[in-house]
Amino acid sequence: MKNLTFLIIFLSVSLSTFSQKIEGLAPTPQMGWNSWNKFGTDINEQMVKEMADALIATGLKDAGYNHILLDDGWMAMERDAQGNLVPHPEKFPNGIKVVADYVHSKGLKFGLYNCAGSKTCAGYPGSRGHEYQDALKYVEWGVDYLKYDWCSTGKLNAEEAYITMRDAIYKAGRPILLSICEWGENKPWDWAQPIGHSWRITGDIYNCFECEHDHGGYFSWGAMNILNMRDQEMLRKVAGPDHWNDMDMLEVGNGGLTPNEEKTHFALWAILNSPLLLGNDLRNMSKETLDILTNKEIIAVNQDALGIQGFKYKTEGTVEIWVKPMVNNEWAICFFNRSQDPVDFIFNWEGQTIKDNVFDKEITFDKGNVYKIKDLYLHKEIGNTKKALKRKLEKNQSLVLKIYK
Repeated sequence: MKNLTFLIIFLSVSLSTFSQKIEGLAPTPQMGWNSWNKFGTDINEQMVKEMADALIATGLKDAGYNHILLDDGWMAMERDAQGNLVPHPEKFPNGIKVVADYVHSKGLKFGLYNCAGSKTCAGYPGSRGHEYQDALKYVEWGVDYLKYDWCSTGKLNAEEAYITMRDAIYKAGRPILLSICEWGENKPWDWAQPIGHSWRITGDIYNCFECEHDHGGYFSWGAMNILNMRDQEMLRKVAGPDHWNDMDMLEVGNGGLTPNEEKTHFALWAILNSPLLLGNDLRNMSKETLDILTNKEIIAVNQDALGIQGFKYKTEGTVEIWVKPMVNNEWAICFFNRSQDPVDFIFNWEGQTIKDNVFDKEITFDKGNVYKIKDLYLHKEIGNTKKALKRKLEKNQSLVLKIYK
């Protein structure tokens, strides 16, 4: 009996060594480029190489974007006779490893997409029943990042399905960031922290500021719909280094938002510590788009080492005030006009106390606590908290400040 008990304990310990998430891959929210928003399944080897080149040539890599991610549609419609995934012969005639090697040669990381179900969302082979086999193939190809979707899953249990892929990655032996793309259907914020490095909280984003797009069977959502769809105060309690709430990829540069809306979209994603994944054509960007995406001071808000997700402090009139505590008792503050009309906004610092009860952070503005104010769009100091802040905000326009000593 003692021998049997020992054997059970030994097997349990042995198996548990493969039941871990590889830590340290996303100490701050991941940054990079993903093919889906702009290109869907219309992807190929040359395009991916050009995106890697563009990431460097435009200064995006220097700004912190370091992943090139291939979404759905990179594989052939059938596995081979041994059950292995096969790169699409026309899109990737030289295979995936060649592409990954090219991306790595540029000092970047490379990622692929698959799905927990039998088919991906675009109808290609999913990983169900092939998780360990697929993980070994990703290691062979040099994959650094896996976006793992949730189509054609039938009656699968979401938590168990993602645990299976996590364990497969761990056993395969390569540090691969696992991005859970389960759309918030099964409340991943309750269970995903020990499994993935980020998890989607809603369905797909759409190229608009505030709208619902009916695809004939499912909806995608504008940026503000995604912002308002979940309880952000609840979500921030479970987020932090290596486990981030993912509000989906950015639509900046895709033409569906005004310049003010693009700035606001980018700033709120930064303040809420969402992964910053570009979804536009990097080879063909306006200066305005590039300026938004390479704003290193707003990126620094997202990448702040404290790793605390921001929250809505209050609403004054039509202006929402979103805040984020950062290192050295600095704070980022976003004033966002939700009105369809311009507003002349005045914010009196005197007597304001911003409290973050979840992470025990607080900042008080009074005569004994005067802070400098930096406009992160203008990249310059604009005064201090002795005087009331006065600004005209257009429709959907935001003002993003850093408050510091």
